[in-house]
Amino acid sequence: MSEFYERVEEGIRKSYARRLFKPFAKAIVEYGLVKPNDKIAVCMSGGKDSALMAKLFQELKRHNKFPFELVFLVMDPGYSPANRAKIEENARLLNIPITIFETDIFENVFEIEKSPCYLCARMRRGHLYAKAKELGCNKIALGHHYDDVIETILMGMLYGGQVQTMLPKLKSANFEGMELIRPMYFVREKDIIAWREEYGLEFLRCACKFTADLAEGEVDGKRQKVKELIRTLKAEDPQIEQNIFKSVENVTLATVIAYKDKNGVRHRFDEE
Repeated sequence: MSEFYERVEEGIRKSYARRLFKPFAKAIVEYGLVKPNDKIAVCMSGGKDSALMAKLFQELKRHNKFPFELVFLVMDPGYSPANRAKIEENARLLNIPITIFETDIFENVFEIEKSPCYLCARMRRGHLYAKAKELGCNKIALGHHYDDVIETILMGMLYGGQVQTMLPKLKSANFEGMELIRPMYFVREKDIIAWREEYGLEFLRCACKFTADLAEGEVDGKRQKVKELIRTLKAEDPQIEQNIFKSVENVTLATVIAYKDKNGVRHRFDEE
């Protein structure tokens, strides 16, 4: 009988090729996310999205037409022993050779009541960049998917008063020569969930005090409201999600009242 991870890999090549591997590869090609001789830190949080991203990268490596390296990087921000063990067990089940390093992020944000998740995310990013660079990587890969992108667009408009999105790749401003890539950019969350459920996999969702009481699949506050809004709109018009995604690719500057350039300088439509 084949090993569990071999069945998972066969599923990625066959039954989930169209829904998972094809959009993964499409984003890599369309946005030029992987180049010859890259060394990529595939950042794994213990959740379903980054675990699948790691398996898709392994599959890409099997077919690669040019050399590149992968490091499967796990940052422990202060997980409980049980959660740390779950991450290690999933890596073993899926045959992912992880590199783990420890930080004290959870301890540092534990007493912060205002925007702790925002601060935690920024601190995680910085630690990942630093460790990846230490290991000789020039890129970090994060597991944000299509649904994350469209939710971020709406959240920026509704709660931030701005039009912005998650970019598929982004050069680091603080770590010279480092770049962030999002190869799951075209992968739908419903397909990730279907993959997880077919193989009976259990993953962490966040494991910190601020989200410990949330049910599986639930997210806190504003993002949950946006998810529900998109779901309601989609029931009336199946093209809603695609239209939201494309909206930031089809900005007509001639009709925009004001915009900020890459340096943060604001320009108005009536400037000479």
